[in-house]
Amino acid sequence: MARVYVSSVVNAPAARVWERVRDFNALPRWHPRIRDSRIEDAHPSDQVGCIRNFNLQNGDNIREQLLGLSDYDMSCTYAILESPMPLTDYVATLRLTPVTEGDRTFIEWSAEFSCDPDDEQGLVAGVGGNVFQAGFDALKRHFGG
Repeated sequence: MARVYVSSVVNAPAARVWERVRDFNALPRWHPRIRDSRIEDAHPSDQVGCIRNFNLQNGDNIREQLLGLSDYDMSCTYAILESPMPLTDYVATLRLTPVTEGDRTFIEWSAEFSCDPDDEQGLVAGVGGNVFQAGFDALKRHFGG
């Protein structure tokens, strides 16, 4: 099973960062690679089990299901249901932790998935850089730092 883990620090209080990323349908508001998103069947975007259907800037379509959402832990876990990437069994978690020194946020995003061993290195690098780190970089720009 392939694993991806990326972490960073955002120069803003965790509650403010969580407010920005909490909405499972809000990717287009904070992630630069996402063009548009909708929650299928008009379910609330914080309802465990809801499915977000979104398009990347390049036109690729991805469907993901919310598996868990915790305001207490400031975390969400989701699974990819459909994707153009050659992977299966993808489950990821985005988690925020307050950094009390300077009122900042430690943010981490991790995923595990199955794939062909020949594709693993490229997928791990792509998810880690183009998805996770790109999202962190956009949050840091938004919050100034």
